[in-house]
Amino acid sequence: MNEQLLKINQVEIYTESFGNPGDPAILLIMGAMSSLDWWDEEFCQRLAEEGRFVIRYDHRDLGRSTVYEPGTSHYTITDLADDAICILDAYSIEKAHITGMSLGGMIGQIIAVKNPERVRTLTIIASSVFGTEQAELPQMDQRILDYHAKSASIDWSNRESSISYLAEGWKVLSGVKSFEKERMYLLAEREYSRAKQIQSRFNYVLLGGGEDYLDRMGEINVPSVIIHGTNDPALPLEHGLALAKAIPHAEMVTLEGTGHEIHTEDWGKIIESVIKVSSTQ
Repeated sequence: MNEQLLKINQVEIYTESFGNPGDPAILLIMGAMSSLDWWDEEFCQRLAEEGRFVIRYDHRDLGRSTVYEPGTSHYTITDLADDAICILDAYSIEKAHITGMSLGGMIGQIIAVKNPERVRTLTIIASSVFGTEQAELPQMDQRILDYHAKSASIDWSNRESSISYLAEGWKVLSGVKSFEKERMYLLAEREYSRAKQIQSRFNYVLLGGGEDYLDRMGEINVPSVIIHGTNDPALPLEHGLALAKAIPHAEMVTLEGTGHEIHTEDWGKIIESVIKVSSTQ
């Protein structure tokens, strides 16, 4: 694994890469309030072993990338999509296979519409349509909102309670598969240890923008696969089904019993799907 701190769009974006730079590139885009740590290192290595050059990175306000004062808004979802393109530029990658989780999947949709010449294929995991239709689909489980309402009472200088909050947050996002407590706590510990300012993650509550790209999924003209858990409490399965319908010729892959997560039991199926679609271009 190689590290690079890139200076792009007047901000610093921290990246890590796996595999041979000469292989076809996969850019992994994580969701809101989630650092690159939630793309497990082993998951990235397994993708790289399939003959892919894999890049994961920290969005703004996360990990080792530029952070802003908590409670402020300094960028839009379109800026985040532009950050991804600038990462490809910095790595001298003309076209990449884009894989996005949750918000990362919506960022991927914007990239595919705004910069189609930079996208080989699109894989979207546990996400939704970037459009007005989203409001008509089943909403987030209230338990998730109730859990995150507790964040204001967390003493973020207390390592133990902060790590517990970060790890247990994934429990309310889980489906019916076993909660991988040990793994979640290890990843949460790494995220907490790497974060410049952990509270800045909540700036994603204020994220807006992207109006120019709403309801334009029909313009996406690259091989696409939609991967979604059948027990997702954050973005229920209907979101994935609507997205598969909105993107022309998209393939739908369901993960039985999976929630809003990348469960280790699903790694094989997810990696197989990513490699399969990325082999078409």
